[in-house]
Amino acid sequence: MTSQKQKMLAGDLYTADDPELIADAARAAAWMVRYNGSLAWDAADRHKLLAEGLGQVGAGAVVRPPFHCDYGYNIALGDRVFLNFGCVILDVARVEIGAGTQIGPGVQILTADHPRDPALRAEGWECGRPIRIGANVWIGGGALILPGVTIGDDAIIGAGSVVTRDVAPGQTVMGNPARPVAR
Repeated sequence: MTSQKQKMLAGDLYTADDPELIADAARAAAWMVRYNGSLAWDAADRHKLLAEGLGQVGAGAVVRPPFHCDYGYNIALGDRVFLNFGCVILDVARVEIGAGTQIGPGVQILTADHPRDPALRAEGWECGRPIRIGANVWIGGGALILPGVTIGDDAIIGAGSVVTRDVAPGQTVMGNPARPVAR
């Protein structure tokens, strides 16, 4: 029998009220309390704590507290990734952020999704779609990255943009919904 966690990780419909997922979320919440209290810590100590809570943390990666996520174990940060204050990553599916990417304050990266059928939503079903952000991407403050989006290397996402579709390498997008603009 497939567990709700296995369904979640596979991108299938699942229910989050499963005891295993509740325990995983509780562990992540306890870690976030510690991490979000670490702002004044030495950078090396904060990096070590960051590596305890996330699936992969590259050399020189920085996440400024406060930071919020669902589980943490689905998040992979490349070398020198920078997330500014107040970022949220809903990581019910894998989130990969490439080396050297810079993410402004208040950015939300949301893999969590819900069925379009209202009866399924009413029953508590949900799903997730992975997000991949390439290397050397710049995401401006307050941007929203929606489920299933891939952002190519060297792309720029304007502040406050809502990214609903894939962004090609080197492309600049902005707006709601985000649309390509000339650099």
